[in-house]
Amino acid sequence: MNVSFILLILLIGALATYTVGDKLASKVALLFGLVSLGASIVLLNQYNLGENIGFITEWISKPTIYFALKADGLALAMVLLTTALTPIIIYSSFGTEVNNAKTFYALILFMAFAMAGTFLAADGLLYYIFWELSLLPIYFIALVWGNGDAEERKKAVVKFFIYTLAGSLFMLVGFAYLYQKAGSLLIEDLYELNLSGAEQVWLFVGFFLAYAIKIPIIPFHTWQANVYQKAPTVGTMLLSGIMLKMGLYSVIRWQLPIVPWAAKGHVTIMLVLGIAGVIYGSIVALRQKDLKKLLAYSSLAHVGLIAAGAYTMTADGISGAVLQMIAHGFVVVGLFFIAEIIYRRYETRVIADMGGIRSQAPKFASLFLLIVLASVALPTTFNFIGEFTVLYSLSQVNIVFAILGGTTIILGAYYMLKMYQSVMLGETNTKPFADITINEGIVLVVIIAVLFFFGLYPKPIIQLIAPSIEGILNQINRIK
Repeated sequence: MNVSFILLILLIGALATYTVGDKLASKVALLFGLVSLGASIVLLNQYNLGENIGFITEWISKPTIYFALKADGLALAMVLLTTALTPIIIYSSFGTEVNNAKTFYALILFMAFAMAGTFLAADGLLYYIFWELSLLPIYFIALVWGNGDAEERKKAVVKFFIYTLAGSLFMLVGFAYLYQKAGSLLIEDLYELNLSGAEQVWLFVGFFLAYAIKIPIIPFHTWQANVYQKAPTVGTMLLSGIMLKMGLYSVIRWQLPIVPWAAKGHVTIMLVLGIAGVIYGSIVALRQKDLKKLLAYSSLAHVGLIAAGAYTMTADGISGAVLQMIAHGFVVVGLFFIAEIIYRRYETRVIADMGGIRSQAPKFASLFLLIVLASVALPTTFNFIGEFTVLYSLSQVNIVFAILGGTTIILGAYYMLKMYQSVMLGETNTKPFADITINEGIVLVVIIAVLFFFGLYPKPIIQLIAPSIEGILNQINRIK
């Protein structure tokens, strides 16, 4: 079996989900999500046994384009994140009534298909196609099933679509130029190019615009908070848990190794932008009254630190960034699901309208607290491993960056614990709050189990990604 089977499972799953109708759509989607996760685990085992699970065949003869899928440890780690979170996200929606369910769940699986393809693609044009395909389902998910005023939602989603699409066009121009130089867009051929300094700078900027918008990095973040707020919770989970990781992964896989000289020349600027996102996101989160918006700006702060780690171009920085990408994916999905659980009971996301939930729902309060503690990088949690490694890498570049980057822990602890206090403690809301259901509990327990297991034992992931990161660093350091 090779990695193309994962894409086939997700694509067939999307078609099957749409075909079976609204009544069975959620269950069929969950089934295919779990099958894709099982296939990912099987492929991981084959990879660990030394088998070649990549796939390549000529797709287009003129220009020469390959349907090439690269299955190294880094790509597999991101595919595992995608296939693990997809069934969790689907299952988390079971407590919400969805109109036109067959289309809704089919779009989720199709988006997972496109995101997995982005992580696996080893040809520039194929990668670009998957990158753009992932934008279509989230556009319709947010537009059709989103929250709030329809006109405001439309403005936010259209801005996101146009903004992201426009940024990606710069990357497409970069690939067109690279094809003229290499005669191929296979990633190995692009790595072999000996580009001039001026060429690298222009290509670096082109790729950066696409990735900075997707991640997002300050000052290209203006679409994020509104879309996170307006999208349905499932859409917000897909965006924050998986889709933004496409940009971070692409920095490591595509941008840094192809234009290493330009990347090294702009290290300080990239680190400043990343750290600025940490500080800005944390300060704005402190002022939020809407729970989803607070979590959106919290996410902005965390991904700013991840981006900074990647741009250190050190083994610790890139390794820490990948670890934190995976940890952040699980934490942020858990936090947005908690916001959804509260909304199901109170029908509000305004923090001031909440309070006293702990006295009515002690099980929910305990699980909520564990995810909050993971979010603020409590030792023994997965986030601590990633954040500590990234901060250590920043200290190797400049201790000031490490100190400023550490504000994400201090400020994050303050606004997250303050939010928890406002939502869960204090005076009891006049509306009753039922404790979590079995389905809701399963989702939260699975997420918490992952966060604490890899917080105590991150070795399997570190060993999985280490060879890929070493190869990328060798590629980056080929130009001194």
